Amino acid sequence: AVGAAESFMVPSSGWSLQQKKSNSLSSSALKSTMEESTETDASPDFNGVFVEKTGGKGAVTASQQALEQNLSLGAPPARPRGGHFLTKGGIQVTSHIEGVEFDTNLSKKDTSSGRIEDLIEKLDNHKGVLLTSSYEFPGRYARWSLGFVDPPLEIAGSGSHCTIKALNARGRVLMPAILKAMEDMQSEGVLEKIDTVSESESGSEDDAVESPVRIDVTVVPPGAVGSFSEEERSRQPSLFSVVRALIDLFGYDGGDGQLGLYGGFGYDLTFQFEPINLAQERDPEQRDLVLYLPDEILVVDQDKRDAWSVKYEFCVDQRSTQGMPRLGDEEPYQPYDEASNSFASRDTPPNEFAGSVEKAKGEFKVGNLFEAVLSQTFREKLTESNPPSVLFRRLRGRNPAPYGFLINLGEQEYLVGASPEMFVRCEATQENEYRPGALRVETCPISGTVARGADALEDAQRVKSLMMNAKEESELTMCTDVDRNDKSRICEPGSVKVIGRRQIEMYSRLIHTVDHVEGYLRPEFDALDAFLCHTWAVTVTGAPKTWAIQFVEDMERSPRCWYGGAVGMVGFDGGLNTGLTLRTVRIKNGIAEVRAGATLLYDSDPDAEEQETELKASAMIDAIVQSGPEDTSDAEESAQRQKDPLNVGEGKSIILIDHEDSFVHTLGNYLRQTGASVKTLRSGPTALSAIEAMISEGNKPDMVVLSPGPGNPNDFQLSKSIEFLTKNRIPGFGVCLGLQGMVEHFGGTLGVLSYPMHGKPSSINLTAKGKDESSIFKGLPDEFEVARYHSLHGIKDAMPSCLEVTALTEDGIVMGIQHKELPFAAVQFHPESILTGPTTGMTILRNALSTLQYKDEEEAFPSGAELVGELEELPVAELKDMAVAAGLPGRGTKSELVVKLALWKHKSTQAKSGRLNLEEMTVPDLRELKLGLGLKGTATTKAQLIEVLQDSLLD
Repeated sequence: AVGAAESFMVPSSGWSLQQKKSNSLSSSALKSTMEESTETDASPDFNGVFVEKTGGKGAVTASQQALEQNLSLGAPPARPRGGHFLTKGGIQVTSHIEGVEFDTNLSKKDTSSGRIEDLIEKLDNHKGVLLTSSYEFPGRYARWSLGFVDPPLEIAGSGSHCTIKALNARGRVLMPAILKAMEDMQSEGVLEKIDTVSESESGSEDDAVESPVRIDVTVVPPGAVGSFSEEERSRQPSLFSVVRALIDLFGYDGGDGQLGLYGGFGYDLTFQFEPINLAQERDPEQRDLVLYLPDEILVVDQDKRDAWSVKYEFCVDQRSTQGMPRLGDEEPYQPYDEASNSFASRDTPPNEFAGSVEKAKGEFKVGNLFEAVLSQTFREKLTESNPPSVLFRRLRGRNPAPYGFLINLGEQEYLVGASPEMFVRCEATQENEYRPGALRVETCPISGTVARGADALEDAQRVKSLMMNAKEESELTMCTDVDRNDKSRICEPGSVKVIGRRQIEMYSRLIHTVDHVEGYLRPEFDALDAFLCHTWAVTVTGAPKTWAIQFVEDMERSPRCWYGGAVGMVGFDGGLNTGLTLRTVRIKNGIAEVRAGATLLYDSDPDAEEQETELKASAMIDAIVQSGPEDTSDAEESAQRQKDPLNVGEGKSIILIDHEDSFVHTLGNYLRQTGASVKTLRSGPTALSAIEAMISEGNKPDMVVLSPGPGNPNDFQLSKSIEFLTKNRIPGFGVCLGLQGMVEHFGGTLGVLSYPMHGKPSSINLTAKGKDESSIFKGLPDEFEVARYHSLHGIKDAMPSCLEVTALTEDGIVMGIQHKELPFAAVQFHPESILTGPTTGMTILRNALSTLQYKDEEEAFPSGAELVGELEELPVAELKDMAVAAGLPGRGTKSELVVKLALWKHKSTQAKSGRLNLEEMTVPDLRELKLGLGLKGTATTKAQLIEVLQDSLLD
């Protein structure tokens, strides 16, 4: 770059920058070359997007609001004290709290992690629920786990029918109170019919107590449309009327905040709130609702590093559960049975989903729909080796999410999921604008998706593309507008607010844009009203919602079952915490189903939308079919792990000449990642003298890298450095100033950009030579983005004939060169910058080390990859013979033998050529080399280690 401070002194070389500048291009030269450059060099507008710098006010952030209002972020309240309380329905409840040692070590059985693992195992064969949040977001999500098995009560239903079942003797204690609540509902005209099965009818030995073990109820049909206001729609008779009655029966004030109903809510429940014409055939045995009432809950709060168990005792009509065993029936998980089950790998044949997208676009065009969410199902067969517990562990490790769950629904049906999206959360708050204890309702609509990058830098680029995509923004805007409408039906006027707009949430494979919306319920409404008014979220249905739901019913190939519904907890304290049933594996009779959808707009590309559903499903399918470290012990995993092939820089020596640049050590770090040994020398005569001494000692470097730097090549006498390299047959690679030095040295001309590119990104294109297999750009796309820090550049039309241009910007500025005969190449951009990206930068440097070699040395020193490739072709017996002949152990797997022999050949060649000096190696490095070769014999001192290694490598 041009324009460094004139008076800055450089004590390391004894030169002042003023002295160096005397060798710079003259003013007339700069002028002439600038005129030549501006013929092709366009000046980009880097201030094209206006950035407001004044007038900031700033609303309270969601995280600050959560702190001020003491919001839970979905996590269980702090460890309760236990005690006695009376529910609104007259049930006496006693809770006992038992502390559990918090520990993240899964192998410790009696700790929080050990007990969670035990719970996961039990859920293969016992009914129950595990909910986990393994994802954090300020003001939104915290990390926690909560679960149980063998609950005393189950509530299940579909359509207008609901069954409440006692699952053990403890549940039977509660049934009389529940029966009375159902009878009250019948007298109020909400239930049409009640049937019971008593203890004696079920074969109980306790004939002294007539207590029902099962209650079947039928809900009356809802009133005709127009007979009630839209604000009252959520209070019309439905299965939720039964759930509300149970919440009223068990409801309490001042309890521990953890007692409630846990389970799943199926997609078809929305038809009880908004009836449509059903077009698909339903399985008559499929349930729309399964909820459990637990009597023992394990709670782990990862944020507070605390864990405890809550045990409940209930007393109804002077009959108590005290002393009764906490038992449940065991129903072992059954893998897929080829003889009894039919199987189809997907419900929508390939390319047909894209056809449905086209039909949706037709509906958008005429205004019938604004957006729609269509989905398709993918299926896999399960074996004994991948039961629900294994799938859950894989998902937990590979796809952390705020709504992770493993639910055994009974009847060989399970839900295993890692959902990223909150459905509805309700929580009483004392501090608010409306009244003490007002229920706050919040949702987080997700719409807008891009695949994760390889690292944080590539993620940032993809986030940028996502945020700038108008179609993705429109999707989320419509979702949030519909969501606000859902809340406005039951919330206080003016309380519905967007408190987070297009915020970024990152998951294992996807990045989403998310809005955060809150409201405060009016006094006459409760959490179930909030739940029902949002069924189902526009992010899984579309808009206008009723028409979109009908379109989904007409277009999709199979019923959604649980997909698009919700999982979670309805609290007896009036709260509610549910997540959408997305990124979920539904297991039924040994078949794993993964359903994934895409949000469609008029702008949608049909093929891209079909690909999005496949991408979303991929993480779930991966958990089904791909085993991993979650399936094995650490020892087994270690034994299975194979060593990577040798790095291309392994055993090579690089000198990095520092031209007083601000990024030279990052460049050195990248070079070391290739496996090479890197020494950085400040530029000047002393650097060349040091290299000359290395050559005389038989340690000639394999490459010299000419770093970037300020000024121009003459300031650092780069021509002398390059002449030295050619004289001593040392390959050279240049970065920025290094490229400029090569251009000048070989007879080219430099110009000055009309607009200096300092810290600016540019897209570059590879030339035909840049795409060649011998190019330093091998393996990279034809076009990619890089970081530029320069004012000078090599003029393309004045390039010497011995240099070939390998890369150009869109406006024709040279970005890469390679010598036609000598192993010299250079780039004008910075491969070590975050704007270039580590993957791209490392690829270029690895290619430089692999390709920039003098021909005779290439033949003498094959690369590690070549050695491995040659050895892989040999049979195991021959590999063992070679190992024994080399003085190496002749045992091990083929992979182990190949790695050992490749390392031995590589090091032996270096040692015999004088390129490996054992005397200069440290004792730890000598030990590591001996261990890597598997050499026998005791060697404790440096002299002994050198002797053992010389016997092997120099024989």
